Amino acid sequence: MSRVCEICGKGQIVGNHVTTRGRAKYLKGVGTKVTGISRRLFQPNLQNVRITTENGTSKTVRVCTQCIRSGAITKRIHSKPFKMVEKVEK
Repeated sequence: MSRVCEICGKGQIVGNHVTTRGRAKYLKGVGTKVTGISRRLFQPNLQNVRITTENGTSKTVRVCTQCIRSGAITKRIHSKPFKMVEKVEK
């Protein structure tokens, strides 16, 4: 299962993890120094969501939270478990 949004295609990106040591100057120190830089991955915030497709069926997709919040998808329509029969007065 890939870590890619099925709506917008957002995936993981590569960045740096910067390790520092020392005391900050505003805390009466001599300043912080970079002691190491290593590569890391930034993962998208993907959620499994059941959506309703155009033909009315439900489907589970992996979608990023930005697509959910922006309204790019329509969540599954929940049907009521039962309906009360209305009495018809004569």
